[in-house]
Amino acid sequence: MISPLAHVDPSAKIGNNVTIHPFAYIDANVEIGDDCEIMPYASIMNGTRMGKHNKVYQGAIIGADPQDFRWKGEKTYCTIGDNNVIREHVIINRGIRSTGSTVIGDDCFIMADAHIGHDSLIKGRSVIGNGVTLAGDCTVGQCTILSSNAIMHERSEVGDWVLIKGGCRIVGNVPPYVIIAHNPAVYYGINAVIMRKHGFTDDQIDDVAKSYRHIYQSGTSVFNAVKRVEADVAPSDIRSNIIDFIRNHDLKIVAIPLDYE
Repeated sequence: MISPLAHVDPSAKIGNNVTIHPFAYIDANVEIGDDCEIMPYASIMNGTRMGKHNKVYQGAIIGADPQDFRWKGEKTYCTIGDNNVIREHVIINRGIRSTGSTVIGDDCFIMADAHIGHDSLIKGRSVIGNGVTLAGDCTVGQCTILSSNAIMHERSEVGDWVLIKGGCRIVGNVPPYVIIAHNPAVYYGINAVIMRKHGFTDDQIDDVAKSYRHIYQSGTSVFNAVKRVEADVAPSDIRSNIIDFIRNHDLKIVAIPLDYE
């Protein structure tokens, strides 16, 4: 299953039933799990740890050297989970710190020409659209969609079940279950269609809508809005996810006018 025209370093650890096509490059200090497929001209670089059932398309570079002046050649890592599709010319940089890693979770679909910077975390079950750019130390929550050419600034975080519309620039933190669009980024509603499609109940979606009416549409401060959510929305995992995210980020979320922070 390994083409003689591929370069596979003798020290690389290759699992069972792995297909490596002609002209693929597998570096030293690489681990590839069972049932993966590496297409022609893809490169899996030093420090990559890849799980099972991943497919890496032509021209992708996984575990590329980080693009950060703070990295001085230390041994660092890029960790890929299971069941991911990584399309053409995607670049994923490994970390800059020996104690951390760039991490892609399970069941992600990363489309062509996306770039994921050092030490970023994509938690899993997410779609990263064509040409999306993540700077270093970004976090993308579960089941989130970043549409084509969206940009995330360094240290930004997007919560679970979020939809970022195409070309949107994210500088800061996006709480769970919302849609964000335009430049500058604005709150565009809640991600109800996707949530309903994946089994959220009408009551849960109503709680999300009610919460964000207080946070984004009441004209009050984020501090006061959170208090209103606690008073108006019954306790639940949904409410906790929203409030905990906002509080854990010191009430600083995107698309809030400065007067309301």
